[in-house]
Amino acid sequence: MSVEQTIGVTGGDATAGTVPDAEAAQGVTATAAALATSYPVAPGYRLNVRSGPGTGYAVVRVLSEGAQVRINCQTPGTWVTGPYGTSNIWDNIGDGQYVSDAYIRTGSDGYVAPRC
Repeated sequence: MSVEQTIGVTGGDATAGTVPDAEAAQGVTATAAALATSYPVAPGYRLNVRSGPGTGYAVVRVLSEGAQVRINCQTPGTWVTGPYGTSNIWDNIGDGQYVSDAYIRTGSDGYVAPRC
């Protein structure tokens, strides 16, 4: 969301610019923080990485035990029960790569990254 601001210029001309509001600025900060943070896969699990946000999508690779992931964005999908509860949130960790948030220790039951 932005606010239009008109700035006066000497000589009677005016220039219109866009100034982000506090909410938009916080969203950018939260997005940057989410992308810079790595989250661990639950201990003792090898985690399937799927081509889409659900268990019906193909497995494209498997994360090894002790892996950490960076979450690009999150989206709702198939409900999954894992070591961190039951969730329908899926974490996008790369192009065409999704993991169930129920297996990622994010410290939250909700979204920690922007929606895909």
